[in-house]
Amino acid sequence: MLGSAHVPALRSALRGAGFTVDGVYALLGDDAHRALGRNQTVPAQRATRGGGDLATLVRLFALQVPVDRDRADAALPGLVEPLVAARMLVASGGEVRALVDVRPYGDEEHDWWIVCDPTSGLDGRQAPMDPSYVLGISEASSSLAQLTIREPIGRALDLGTGCGVQALHLAQHAQDVVATDVNPRALAMARLTAELNELDVDVRDGSLFEPVAGEMFDLIATNPPFVISPPGSQVLVYRDSGMPGDSVVRHLVENAETHLNDGGWCQILANWAHHDDLDWHDDLGRWLDGRPLDAWILQRELVDPAAYVEMWLADAGLATAPDYTQRYDAWLDWFASERIEAIGFGWLSLRKTSATPVHRLEEWAGEIAQPVGPGVAAWGRRVDALRGADDAQLLDRRFRQAIDLVEETRGAAGADDPESIVVRLQHGVRRTRQVDTVEAGLVGASDGDLTAGQILDALGSLLGRDPVELRQRYAPSVRELVDDGFLV
Repeated sequence: MLGSAHVPALRSALRGAGFTVDGVYALLGDDAHRALGRNQTVPAQRATRGGGDLATLVRLFALQVPVDRDRADAALPGLVEPLVAARMLVASGGEVRALVDVRPYGDEEHDWWIVCDPTSGLDGRQAPMDPSYVLGISEASSSLAQLTIREPIGRALDLGTGCGVQALHLAQHAQDVVATDVNPRALAMARLTAELNELDVDVRDGSLFEPVAGEMFDLIATNPPFVISPPGSQVLVYRDSGMPGDSVVRHLVENAETHLNDGGWCQILANWAHHDDLDWHDDLGRWLDGRPLDAWILQRELVDPAAYVEMWLADAGLATAPDYTQRYDAWLDWFASERIEAIGFGWLSLRKTSATPVHRLEEWAGEIAQPVGPGVAAWGRRVDALRGADDAQLLDRRFRQAIDLVEETRGAAGADDPESIVVRLQHGVRRTRQVDTVEAGLVGASDGDLTAGQILDALGSLLGRDPVELRQRYAPSVRELVDDGFLV
């Protein structure tokens, strides 16, 4: 990768050309941008024919087409030869071609650049993936970035950093960031990504928790190599751990506590096996047994073995390989031998606690409004509010309705009472709950002034109901409304 002496010049060239997410989008336009999202470059090639440094950089890196040497020299002044020497570009016959991808990336406040391997499968091209391939921005990395809690902390760990996407985000709210990987190519790219964005990230070589033995963190974020594949199959470092089944995820769960400060979080994007003789809640629950970890595990998707194999064979560039059918069949044979009937995809958020741990394992295929991270942090606070509280203590507390809560009623026009009342959350996990008149009144009156018990007493007087009976009946409802985030 490029030496430190040339990094400031590269940063200046990218910035000067307007090579940002917004800049590229404005250049390409809606149609070409959407096509590029489908791995089709022709509309974007048409949009970048006019010249200019930004167009040159887009063609060179994003579209993977050769550019004239004079255009490359203009867009990357004084950098073509150093980039060739660093094996990031190749120059031949008056043209320059990229061997890596320098990709604009950002959030609401930052323009960054990611150094990774070129996008595979552009324009339908298929080829087997290099085992050391370094993935760039992906749906998985974006999901983890949205899942991760963004609160000021001391130390953070990006375990399995790849090209360094999570480290970029962590560096915005953590004083110290450590990033680890086993792939030498990924380590070099992660270091260059950090340096290009003027961030201090401690990048270390090693597997899983080995590079941070004995060290403690306030936050661990990881998108580990979680693909469940047969022993002896091709290993792509960014997705395959070489460990059997879903044991790499189990290893992370079982060892997180030894690297977390009290109250620290470990957040994992992963998948896990569903065995035909086990309930997945019980199976993953055993990973947590006896551990000082609160856990919220959310299964977002369930995939059958055939669809899973097809997806990952295509990901490896093997959809048109001569031995595709044999690979497919062998993978399904292995699933059958392991009694794996489905694979779950989802999120694990674990928090170290000195209290009695609380575990919430659930399936949610419904709507999600990103980011989810604030919702995970809020769940932790609700756990603390509910933990150990009996009904009397719960009803003696003040709550307020969630700021994103809306109420929907349905019924005949002009009717005195609605047929149904539904409360709905708009942020994070967009839960809905059908409530009765008392629950609706409780939620509506929860503004932090009165305790839940006082509100129920007032509703009892208003509705002609026995307040004692109302407290007994609706204490579980209050607990559920708080647990699900309708009341905070």
